[in-house]
Amino acid sequence: MKKTIPVMTPDHPGEMDAQHMKQLKEIFMAPYMQIATSLIGKARRAGGNMFRHQMDTLAILIDYGYIDSVLLKASIVHDCIEDIPDFDEKIIRTCDEEGDAVCNLVWEVTKRQGEDKGDFLRRILNNGSEKSKILKCADRISNMISLGYVTDERFIERYCDETEYFIFPLALEVNFAMYQELISLVMTRRKYLEDSGYILRKEAERKSKKS
Repeated sequence: MKKTIPVMTPDHPGEMDAQHMKQLKEIFMAPYMQIATSLIGKARRAGGNMFRHQMDTLAILIDYGYIDSVLLKASIVHDCIEDIPDFDEKIIRTCDEEGDAVCNLVWEVTKRQGEDKGDFLRRILNNGSEKSKILKCADRISNMISLGYVTDERFIERYCDETEYFIFPLALEVNFAMYQELISLVMTRRKYLEDSGYILRKEAERKSKKS
């Protein structure tokens, strides 16, 4: 019977101790990384590609002390079903003995066909497993950091609003340190909108429409 790898305390652990480093070392992630390389050709709005985003999400989870094998493997392929046309989920399910659990978690954080963004995030918030909420928070931290390279002001505002409304409650449920980081990231993006003059222009536009 395969030994279950425990989850570390969900907080910044500082330097990882030898026991947890050994547990992390025993998680064989290379096959999932190979699957994720299919995302290399998919560009991101902020630059780079979706493969790098998968790796970034993985790094954020490890930074916060998570070493659950299913969670980490899912982070590596979490955008494959949504972003690769005609992706065959059997590739994940047959990857190793945890493939089914990994694929099920990926489906939890995948926006379904015909599902709008609000309904998608509300589904995770109301019905998602703890792991899906942790994964979504790490994913959003990565995306919020990348938002620092985006100059589309309306998109930044919309993304910050979405983060406050849906992701803050998720983070409060599963990891207060993630919640604090998300608040800090949203504040920096709001400050950018203020410094760029976007808030003043938007207010002037609103007043102009009223008159």
